[in-house]
Amino acid sequence: MGYDVKGKTVLVTGANRGIGRAIVEGAIQQGAKKVYAAVRKLDSADPLVKQFGERVVPIRLDLEDSQSIYDAAATATDVDVVVNNAGVLENANPLSEKTLTSLERELKVNVVGLIHMAQAFAPVLKANGGGALVQLNSVASLKAFSAFATYSASKAASYSITQSLREVLGGQGTQVVSVHPGPIATDMGKKAGLEEIAEPPSLVSDSIWQALKDGQFHAFPDSMAKQIGNTYKSFAENFVEIS
Repeated sequence: MGYDVKGKTVLVTGANRGIGRAIVEGAIQQGAKKVYAAVRKLDSADPLVKQFGERVVPIRLDLEDSQSIYDAAATATDVDVVVNNAGVLENANPLSEKTLTSLERELKVNVVGLIHMAQAFAPVLKANGGGALVQLNSVASLKAFSAFATYSASKAASYSITQSLREVLGGQGTQVVSVHPGPIATDMGKKAGLEEIAEPPSLVSDSIWQALKDGQFHAFPDSMAKQIGNTYKSFAENFVEIS
């Protein structure tokens, strides 16, 4: 059973740049009637408003500020699709002096933030007929990379939570998609030192809408992601995706 975003209202966290901006642009191209650009600073969404006019509505949301998440949910009561794109990456290997502080922040944003997003918006999605929740995870949720080990750990945890959300939210008719990009041409990709092999953010956006239409739980957008996804496919189909 698939889901079409045409005519729907979408909320995208971290909407002002990189993958988030591409998702906003993709939602508009797919026919969404309105997109809430959820950002930490409202003026950072001005370029999107200038580009798309009233179809983009900036709303304050910071994954490190849980109250802002619940305030956003109380405001955006017409949301059909929530795309939790925002996240943080710290370059820390397991023996780094900053390992524990990096892990603490990444868990707070990438995992605890996701849980708050789900708890805040699940009732909204249910009231609006079910809709969809899309979580941006990473290939690092499946394969750890020592240069950013704590990020990998946080994304493995967020992927685990996403699997549980699929089961829980399925009961209210909410489709859940777990997106696993590889190297993408964003500020985060640059910070990870992956510029030379990075691919366009639009690939991530395209994979989200296709996964929703196809009723798929997993989305592997780019070349590296597809390679890992193909290897992972059998396990996912036989264990992760079973009802």
